[in-house]
Amino acid sequence: MKGFQTTDGGLSYWPGEGSSDEWGSNYAGHFLVEAQNAGYTLPVGLLDELLRYQKTKAANWAPNSNNFYGGDLSQAYRLYMLALAKKPEMAAMNRLKAFEYLSVAAKWRLAAAYKLAGQNSVAQNMISGLDTSIQPYKQLGGTYGSDVRDGAMILETLTLLGQKAKAASLLQPLAAKLGEDTWYSTQTTAYSLLAIGKFCGSNQSSNKLQYQYVLDGKSAPVNSNQYLNSTAVNFKGNTASVTNNGNNVLFVRLVLEGQPVAGQNNFLPNRPDVLDMNVTYKRLNGTILDPTTLKQGTDFYAEVTVKNPGRMGYYEQMALTQIFPSGWEIINTRVNDNQSILASSPFTYQDIRDDRVFTYFNIRENESLVYKVLLNASYTGRYYLSAVQCEAMYNNDISATQGGKWVQVVR
Repeated sequence: MKGFQTTDGGLSYWPGEGSSDEWGSNYAGHFLVEAQNAGYTLPVGLLDELLRYQKTKAANWAPNSNNFYGGDLSQAYRLYMLALAKKPEMAAMNRLKAFEYLSVAAKWRLAAAYKLAGQNSVAQNMISGLDTSIQPYKQLGGTYGSDVRDGAMILETLTLLGQKAKAASLLQPLAAKLGEDTWYSTQTTAYSLLAIGKFCGSNQSSNKLQYQYVLDGKSAPVNSNQYLNSTAVNFKGNTASVTNNGNNVLFVRLVLEGQPVAGQNNFLPNRPDVLDMNVTYKRLNGTILDPTTLKQGTDFYAEVTVKNPGRMGYYEQMALTQIFPSGWEIINTRVNDNQSILASSPFTYQDIRDDRVFTYFNIRENESLVYKVLLNASYTGRYYLSAVQCEAMYNNDISATQGGKWVQVVR
């Protein structure tokens, strides 16, 4: 995480960027404070510099047009993080509280900050009568929010304020959502788990598991003082039974893990009206090449064209994932003379690894971007070319995929 810290003490969204990201600094800073409070050792100076940045930002914050894209929530989260670090900025908290157009989400977050700063009555008054329901939404940028993430923040605040019954009424629906076969962003998932963990940690009376399971005719009892208990099993039968011997409701899940066979993909169907992607392979002179069979030693490149049809506006934080067969080698154009020949469109960040390339970018309405990766058919054999996928990191409704196939390299 030290590689994300900029000269002003804040944290950038991507490693090595020169400017700090406000929400990223809040989110990662929150993690650092929680880690420190849990007894973990942090890199020297990392949190101190970040707190300096947060204090400066908090003191200089003023309402502007950005508030309608989460600016007030970002300030409230910043103040929450400072209060969690036992360095509350009361003047900035009071100024934000007086903001006439303070959003409901920001009120919940600011109430949590007041509670952590020892102002319990102010916090209770702030949330009195506030609605706990949120209309469904997903943010591609700004605070990277969603209705589920906001619900988790409300759950955390109610837990902090000791409103157990009201918090419990939010806990069950949130846990049920996490248990569904539904896509959630990393921030939504992480914050939901954090809020549930804090609720469980503050309600110790029901953290006892007593049950018995039977697999292949063999029975095993379990007694645990934890909320979660997992048992690795390997059985030949097709039935499993569980008996709850405790006084609490028990939620049971059988999780099967494995690696899909080549070609077995569960991607969403392509919607060219939302995101259009075209993948081709070309020789260095620009002529199209069929990658199904390549002669060993052939230099070529993968070209991906991505277009935003404009139907859903400006797309932020897009991720293009290209995984190449082990018989092909990626030639990093940043360390040789081919970069000018294979110039790609601008991107926010690119991660080039041994067998894959991750490219992250933003794309405007009706804009087309082209990304190229230089390759060499190095090793003879038959290999699987994985699917190419492009998606919005914070909204999986925006995605496109080109399926994988078998390829070979011959002498």
